[in-house]
Amino acid sequence: MKRSRFSDEQIIGILKEHQAGMSAADLCRKYGISDATFYTWRKKFGGMDVSDAKRLKALEEENAKLKKLLAESVLDVSTLREMLGKNF
Repeated sequence: MKRSRFSDEQIIGILKEHQAGMSAADLCRKYGISDATFYTWRKKFGGMDVSDAKRLKALEEENAKLKKLLAESVLDVSTLREMLGKNF
């Protein structure tokens, strides 16, 4: 996945500028982002504080680790079942 030029804290700051009354088009021009990027950020980070964004990121990382562990265990179980099937 492509790394963003902006940190979560910067994105939240940009969104707070929009809430303060600056138009989306002006913000996009000021920071050099597309309208689609701005609205994607608003959908993901809208109404969050910096602490909420950090918590979200930590939860996403933990979820990714758990999914990887689950996939590995399913693979191990299927391998064991296959080996048991061959032996009998």
